[in-house]
Amino acid sequence: MPILNAEKLIIAFNKLSSYLADPDSALNILILSAQNNNAWFTADEVQRSLNALQQMLNANDLEAWFKDIKVTENPKRVGLILAGNIPMVGFHDVLSVLATGNITLIKLSSSDDKLLPLILAKLIEIEPLLEDRIVYIDRLKDFDAVIATGSNNTSRYFEYYFSKVPNIIRKNRSSVAVLTGEETTQEIAELGHDVFDYFGLGCRNVSKLYIPENYDIKHFFEPIESFKGIINHFKYNNNYDYNKSIYLVNLAPHFDNGFLLLKEDTAMSSPLAVLYFERYNNIEDVTTALKIEEDKIQCVVSKAPLSIAAGTVDFGHGQYPKLWDYADNVNTLDFLNSL
Repeated sequence: MPILNAEKLIIAFNKLSSYLADPDSALNILILSAQNNNAWFTADEVQRSLNALQQMLNANDLEAWFKDIKVTENPKRVGLILAGNIPMVGFHDVLSVLATGNITLIKLSSSDDKLLPLILAKLIEIEPLLEDRIVYIDRLKDFDAVIATGSNNTSRYFEYYFSKVPNIIRKNRSSVAVLTGEETTQEIAELGHDVFDYFGLGCRNVSKLYIPENYDIKHFFEPIESFKGIINHFKYNNNYDYNKSIYLVNLAPHFDNGFLLLKEDTAMSSPLAVLYFERYNNIEDVTTALKIEEDKIQCVVSKAPLSIAAGTVDFGHGQYPKLWDYADNVNTLDFLNSL
């Protein structure tokens, strides 16, 4: 198998970024038609995902990222079981395997089985040496390692089935936002993206708010009014109506702005169209709570002074991770470099 080097890979990935910024007719058609196969993959949300990937693959970040990469001369076969909750959610795992010079055995999600093959076909066109390192499979076999993404239920199966090879098994996670009450209207409006982008289906979507004890909910509801159009999506609307009816029947206290339900709850992960919230008296209590629940949290959106290992991201940036923002805070490069 031909030897790859970091320089070639950086050039290839950056050219892919340029392609995503200026797609050809094939990709444009797929952007517009993706919703026919998955109702959640509207053209706006697919374009949002491609924009995030395009920004991720900028030259400066690629150069910095590759400083931690050892491009192997002895490729391993790495099985990837990809999720399909948001468009192209498995791209970073594919990118990481290719960046380290290994071979990807890709098990696509039936919910997202068209976008990635088209994007990777373009990558192969840019750098033909990658062709033999991108393999699509229906069933994993003859693999040296596995990265599998699924639910808490499927993770138990994955852990048993792949226990004899090096593995990363990802479970359900969600994200939270911590407000201090000093946020500007614009910052809360940006937080709306962290809540509503991809209809709230991603692990980096905020599903819970921590708010000061005397926080007035209107200071959150008013700036996010611009997202009210989300209720016109029939699947989102179905979830909103269902959860609202449950709360009304059970006389469960909640706030309702017509397209989002806010419910006070200690749980981290809320149902679709629902945002849990929890009030706090001092920020140290929030830090303690986040440390206790860190194995359930993907990212924290806040400007509050939180002493947490994973750090925080700015409002509106939850769905725009950098190359080094690894899922579940598990460094994929370290794992692949160790094979």
